[in-house]
Amino acid sequence: MKMLILQALKVVIYFYSGFKSGFIMQNDFREVIMLCRSMQTRGRMLIIMLLLLCIALPVVAADKAEAATANNVTIKINNVKVKLADPVQVSDGRLFLPIANLAELLNAKTKWDQDNEAVTIQTVNKDKIVLSNGVPVVYFNESRYRMDVAPFVAEGRIYIPLRHVAELLHATVKWDGEAQLAELETVEPAVVTEDYGVPEITEQHGISLKALLKRNKLSNADDIKVGTSLRVVIPSILDNEAEPYTKEDYMLLAKLTQVESGYEGYEGQLAVANVVLNRVKDSRFPDSIYDVIYSGKQFPVAHNGMLDKSVPNASVLRAVKDALNGRNNVQDAVYFYDPKVTSGSFWSGLDKIVTIGSHRFAK
Repeated sequence: MKMLILQALKVVIYFYSGFKSGFIMQNDFREVIMLCRSMQTRGRMLIIMLLLLCIALPVVAADKAEAATANNVTIKINNVKVKLADPVQVSDGRLFLPIANLAELLNAKTKWDQDNEAVTIQTVNKDKIVLSNGVPVVYFNESRYRMDVAPFVAEGRIYIPLRHVAELLHATVKWDGEAQLAELETVEPAVVTEDYGVPEITEQHGISLKALLKRNKLSNADDIKVGTSLRVVIPSILDNEAEPYTKEDYMLLAKLTQVESGYEGYEGQLAVANVVLNRVKDSRFPDSIYDVIYSGKQFPVAHNGMLDKSVPNASVLRAVKDALNGRNNVQDAVYFYDPKVTSGSFWSGLDKIVTIGSHRFAK
């Protein structure tokens, strides 16, 4: 029986690997059947194989469903059906839209930064939005807020969830799941008059005075005069301000990242920066970037003068900024080392998370 299971597993691995990569099609079932026949135990082998496939295929399906094009979704803006230049995407059960496409349809100006994989949007309501690939923090009117999910890039376009698209572009949204219809309705800013003041505006739009002031970057209601134009759609991200960091911390982390991985690609640089940030959050290490870098023996460059002479390149500056803004490609790794030059029981006893470039990342 043990040998049967091993043979069945061999068959399933063959099938699973091909299906996941997209190279096994329906006709390839013949290959599987031939393998089973050659083992002279067709009945038992097929039963075992099918049971194992019941386990394997849902895993494949989950992988495939991670991000998919939604061709049957209809988008309407102000009750007019629109056709986007790029398809709608579905990820983890949520609808993602290319925000730049929508912004352009609403007469906003967009600028794509290929080097940093970021889009800057200037809306007709004078809002400035900056979104970066894989970075959960959005810059909104020069302030930093954290979204509940990071944007992703597909075909050179930044995608974010439908609700965030609407809110950032000063619109409301309705989703009809049965009809697969998303309806966005733009909202004109409210203009204060003698008969239509702040109390009437907050009541009509169902928002608080505090939210109205924050949305319009006003300190108090006395700043609101007759003729003032007020934006009244309150993005939900305003309730989730990103954790701040100082310019000094940014440059110190960038200098360290340059020395340790300036020769690596962006992913390797992002990983090194995140090891430091993970340590800040870990109770076993100091709770500041400065103290993490200058304490202990992990970073000798902090004590031999190399750190002070470091000049971060553009890729490092981007990687460190993205790390500070929440992009993490090494989970909770708190160590990194080059296995070609570093060895010993301590390092071999760590739990390896990933290897990027010449560095191994572990915890």
